[in-house]
Amino acid sequence: MDSERNSRRELLKAGAALAGGITLGTSGKAAQAQGHDHPMTPGSENASPMIHGSKEQIEYGQRSKYVTSVRVQHPIGGRPSPDVFGKVFHVATPLQDSVGVITPSSLHYIATTRGSFLPDIDPKQHTLTIHGLVDRPLTLTMDELKRFPSVTRLHFIECAGNRHNGKQKNVQDTHGMTSCSEWTGVLLSTLLKECGLKGSAKWFVAEGAEEVKGASSIPIEKAMDDCIIAYGMNGEPLRPQQGFPVRIMVPGFEGIYHTKFLRRIKIVDRFYMNYNEFGHLRPGDKELALGEQIGPKSVITYPSGTQQLPGPGFYEITGLAWSGGGAIRTVEVSTDGGKKWNRAEFKNTPQRMAHVRFAYQWKWDGTETQIMSRCTDEIGQRQPTREQIANWWKVPVERDYRVPGLDNSVMPWKIARDGSVTNGLA
Repeated sequence: MDSERNSRRELLKAGAALAGGITLGTSGKAAQAQGHDHPMTPGSENASPMIHGSKEQIEYGQRSKYVTSVRVQHPIGGRPSPDVFGKVFHVATPLQDSVGVITPSSLHYIATTRGSFLPDIDPKQHTLTIHGLVDRPLTLTMDELKRFPSVTRLHFIECAGNRHNGKQKNVQDTHGMTSCSEWTGVLLSTLLKECGLKGSAKWFVAEGAEEVKGASSIPIEKAMDDCIIAYGMNGEPLRPQQGFPVRIMVPGFEGIYHTKFLRRIKIVDRFYMNYNEFGHLRPGDKELALGEQIGPKSVITYPSGTQQLPGPGFYEITGLAWSGGGAIRTVEVSTDGGKKWNRAEFKNTPQRMAHVRFAYQWKWDGTETQIMSRCTDEIGQRQPTREQIANWWKVPVERDYRVPGLDNSVMPWKIARDGSVTNGLA
């Protein structure tokens, strides 16, 4: 009897070892074939990394092979990408497939500094220096940085190139250069208090470690308000594509301010023209390039371009809204091309400078129509119409909506009688 039990035990152990070998032997090509990441995206996320250090090796968690959302080159029909050096400059996230408000790290949009390659940084060798108009300059290792009190906050990032037009087909094309994640790090204000700001400190310059140095000038008031020196994203260390091992988060400001691979912060007494600012100044801008903040902005993600309604009946219209001016206060949805606006509900609690998901219950009668959304943030800014954007560019006027060089206008989706959804600007 004991012999029979031992034989059975050995058989089970052998079977378990075989099953483990099959699972752990999955190649990077197989993982890519299952649609885990887009082969066009920069970096090496197509591989199936393993976690080492124990008796067993466990494959990094992968999504179902039936979930196939991927990032794509942006803008569609824009600069050749990859270029002759193999560089992909901008990669858009598939917002039309999003659930909730947090963008998975592997689907977060990417914008890179022109001409520079993704640096391979050993966090044990990396340091962050804060100097300039301070009493006590600091040079911190990553371990030393993590000894400071941390914060974890939900914030969006959006590229200035996130614009929509009549040629784009879906939300990934029109709005895919924004993402929202949970960021963990140290408030910049905490570090500046440790350094001791001099009275003449008015601006700071944040510089990255790329070959072509990403650097931006930001007012010191913003530094003392809510900037984060982030080393964590969605519960894990930053991905290399998002600035590993550390980046600066400038909530509500355009993406180019959120310097990746952060290595140096210099406190200065005036605005400095850096690489990131060059070419972005607009007529009338004398100091602050690119404008102060994003939004307010919203977009319907379902139903939206290239999606299909099976027929008349009840639907939940849903989408995302965000603003650099603070939390979203209200979202309205129109199902008749803007003639009437209806109050939408929030699916999560609105947070400052973060995506919020909204929804509106709608009974479609099968007739052709246009649906669209608009939002208002906590400081009273309302998302403008496309006509207001056009008029603002022609004649500078006082306005109660903020459009600092961006297109944050209302985006319409056309629903045909057969239930097909297309770009309402086409």
